[in-house]
Amino acid sequence: MTGERDLDALLKHMKPAMQPGIFVFCTIPANESIPTGLNPLLTFREQEGTTCVVLREEAEAAGLCYAFPSHLITLTVHSALDAVGFLAAITARLAKAGISVNAVSAFHHDHLFVPADRADEAMAALQELSGAKRL
Repeated sequence: MTGERDLDALLKHMKPAMQPGIFVFCTIPANESIPTGLNPLLTFREQEGTTCVVLREEAEAAGLCYAFPSHLITLTVHSALDAVGFLAAITARLAKAGISVNAVSAFHHDHLFVPADRADEAMAALQELSGAKRL
């Protein structure tokens, strides 16, 4: 199934859904393996090390330092990987509200990590954007 590319349709049908749990960002040095028992939702290798996004409880149990306690909001519309402007519209709306966001695009959906203490505001802003009239 091909993902949606039309910006108006993406915004109208994005249906944001907050996932349970608090997620955090950790980094593992480039020359080390991901600790046994850690079940990252996301990993990304950079020159400086491997970033792991995990539930806060997992990071604490593994003794890892972490940053950015966040809630995960999934935009449940099936967005095409080559859709133009969708995340730009989303991040601009959150920026207008003063809410930081770390966005991740996966094969079927886009996902937003927003500060845990601002997640309800982020959901409200996204729901407003979804229902807003667009030209």
